[in-house]
Amino acid sequence: MKVKLKLFSIAKDLAGLDEQEIEIPQGSIAENVLQYLLQSNPRFIDWKQSLRYAVNLEYVSNSFPLHEGDEVAVIPPVSGG
Repeated sequence: MKVKLKLFSIAKDLAGLDEQEIEIPQGSIAENVLQYLLQSNPRFIDWKQSLRYAVNLEYVSNSFPLHEGDEVAVIPPVSGG
């Protein structure tokens, strides 16, 4: 199935892109997007515990089920001041 992937901050830097349509297996969950990202850059594994996911503009758990056409945002930790 196809989903729209959006990346921010360090995730964007690691992947070398900020947005892309990707093909993932039917029945995937939000965290499975990390497997897709690991294929292009194994350093994503260092961020596994820190990444958060939003699907269709709502924060979701790592085990949230994905559907065809979803927009999946991968959000690393951020800081500010």
